[in-house]
Amino acid sequence: MEQKTIRRAKTSLLLLFISVVFGLLIYSRIKAYSLAPTMKPEDFSKYSWYEVPVYFLWDYISHGWICLLFAFVTAGLVYEFVPKEIVTKYMSSSKSVGYAIGAGLAPFFTVCSCTMIPIFAGILYTGAGIGPAITFLLMAPAANILTIMITGEFISWEIAGVRIIASLITAVLTGLIISRTTWGKEVERKHQVTSQTLGIAQQATEGTTVAVVKPPLDDRLLSALKFGVYLARQILPYFFLGLIMVSYVEAYVPQELVEGYLTGLTGILLASVIGGPLYTPTLVEIVLGRSLLELGMSKAALLSWLMGQPYDIPNMVAVSRVVEWRVVLLYALIAWACSVTFGVLYGIITGSI
Repeated sequence: MEQKTIRRAKTSLLLLFISVVFGLLIYSRIKAYSLAPTMKPEDFSKYSWYEVPVYFLWDYISHGWICLLFAFVTAGLVYEFVPKEIVTKYMSSSKSVGYAIGAGLAPFFTVCSCTMIPIFAGILYTGAGIGPAITFLLMAPAANILTIMITGEFISWEIAGVRIIASLITAVLTGLIISRTTWGKEVERKHQVTSQTLGIAQQATEGTTVAVVKPPLDDRLLSALKFGVYLARQILPYFFLGLIMVSYVEAYVPQELVEGYLTGLTGILLASVIGGPLYTPTLVEIVLGRSLLELGMSKAALLSWLMGQPYDIPNMVAVSRVVEWRVVLLYALIAWACSVTFGVLYGIITGSI
């Protein structure tokens, strides 16, 4: 009886904390409180070089802490409560549902491409199709909960919405193309053979009954918050370091330079080339993109910039350990072409090219 009371109290406290986090975000929206930084590039001209990052960091943290807290808590809850078995169970390259699962659920399982690669490898080794697996690989870092939320609050919800749509089409298209290539089919066959071998080994234990006990709600809530803290520890140190570097970009890069090179078709091409190979820690590409936008970068070039994360060089090298280099280079080429295409289309439609 005492144990049940303790668990109820623990559950109530955890739910209260989560409710407060959600309530803070809702309250900020009702009061129209800006969760994005408010300082402009010209505001930093009155500060010395060592004061610039201090004021820049304070501007971001003082306005964005609610959004960041909400994003990390939400990421933890989704990771804990969304059933992960669905991803590997239905991701067959011969079924459209595999692509739907890969594209629709990938953003809920990871927040950056580096943490997604082990999951991608696990999906392939369970016998999933190469097409849905590649869709998962590209969709997760490009349009996950954390990046979309920060993009919407720090830049605009229009850009965030377009980023979701463009990333979805890119991920599915890339998966479909690779699943029809000789290289893709070869990778798929190799991993399916491995999966079948593991399946034969597991048949020896089929006569054993294992009872699966579902953890109580308080343990799951605590696990979700712990995962959110884990993500914060992994991401925030690099995020703050990135903010310091971006502060000098915003303070000292001439506006004429950005307007001259990161606008028009040339700007889209340049942004797509820099945004991919240039590896930036998770969320830093959003902060840097916002600063470049303040300095005169076109929205079309910004979209192309934001779509470059799935084909950064460090993660391409890591993925090549799971699938061969021809597959890696092909998905990078398709993703780059899509980032340019969607940047141009968005620029033409909105007149922001």
